[in-house]
Amino acid sequence: MRGDFPTFSFEFFPPKTPEAAEILYQTIRDLELYMPHFISVTYGAGGSTRDLTHDLVERIQHTTKLDPIPHLTCVCHNEEEVEAILVRYARSAIGNILALGGDRPRDIPYDKSRDSFQHAVDLVEFIRRFNESGAHPDRRGFGIGVAGFPEGHPATPNRLVEMDHLKAKVDAGADYMVTQLFFDNRDFFDFRERCVLAGIHIPIIAGIMPITSMSGFKRIAELAGGARFPAKLLRALQRCENDPEGVRRVGVHFALEQCHDLLDNNVAGIHFYTLNRSDATRVIFDSLGIPRRRSVQVSAI
Repeated sequence: MRGDFPTFSFEFFPPKTPEAAEILYQTIRDLELYMPHFISVTYGAGGSTRDLTHDLVERIQHTTKLDPIPHLTCVCHNEEEVEAILVRYARSAIGNILALGGDRPRDIPYDKSRDSFQHAVDLVEFIRRFNESGAHPDRRGFGIGVAGFPEGHPATPNRLVEMDHLKAKVDAGADYMVTQLFFDNRDFFDFRERCVLAGIHIPIIAGIMPITSMSGFKRIAELAGGARFPAKLLRALQRCENDPEGVRRVGVHFALEQCHDLLDNNVAGIHFYTLNRSDATRVIFDSLGIPRRRSVQVSAI
């Protein structure tokens, strides 16, 4: 995908049952018609959905034309486990990995000090060393993606230190960045400028999540760890909060305006957080007038 910007991509999380997994797989096949540059598959904390992630990633790789990018986190992992996962993905010719710190598991006892990788930078370094070993069939190894936080990392209130941590991930081998969701593009543009000032020059892909329901809106506020909701958006949602279709239209329209503004300002890519629902994303994608690519070439970003 190098040089093929802006990119458009979707994120899914693996369901908890085989039946739900089959429904999600069909949703992904529907989105295959849009020929996104990649789709990412999240990774549950503490092993809750890890096998489902591996299975779904490999199924997408072997049965569709899509390029799956699995998430890989530091939480509850030792080096041997991570190496085994990398070997498995390399054998399936997976081209990219999103290396993340990961969320603390809520339903099991957890001692972070027992993790082999204390921070995402440690995981990035480990994947880079794996790449250098030549174990991947592509001589370049895995493309390595990391997370960015336009509104600031919730665990690092010092924004100067936060940027130092991000620069360390880039210096360790990160090739591109996918941001946390945001609703005010000014946060993204400012973040992008601060990255340049810090000497970070990798592609920064913007994370967008359309609001499709009031319950989803509240869930976003919980998942995003302190996302800021502009007054303009809140006002529009309050006017129609008892009208589910009205809420969906407001959320889709707001996300569409964000995407237009990002494209007008030369964003490297847009990554849609779908919450495993494709309808709103399809509407936005169609409304942007994006030409569908004729083919997908799987490669490191």
